[in-house]
Amino acid sequence: MARKRRKLCKEMEKQISIILQQIELNTALINDIDDEELLGDYLQAFTPIKVTALTLDSEYKLHGISDLAQKLLNQYNEQIKHFNEEYEL
Repeated sequence: MARKRRKLCKEMEKQISIILQQIELNTALINDIDDEELLGDYLQAFTPIKVTALTLDSEYKLHGISDLAQKLLNQYNEQIKHFNEEYEL
């Protein structure tokens, strides 16, 4: 029996690529913080965002466009918006 093909979307691929670049940049900026207490606060706040982004990338690569991938994209957008409102890099 043939496997069902993944449904892909160039726009979503582009969004995920940009998200992964932003994650890399923000991680580097956070790791440059000298104050250990402040660094810990930023890492604690940013880790769930990073996990969501990596899960989104993995889900899209495995299953293409799916309800879960769309949910993860929306979740990432909400998380990063909240992070940017609360923290300054």
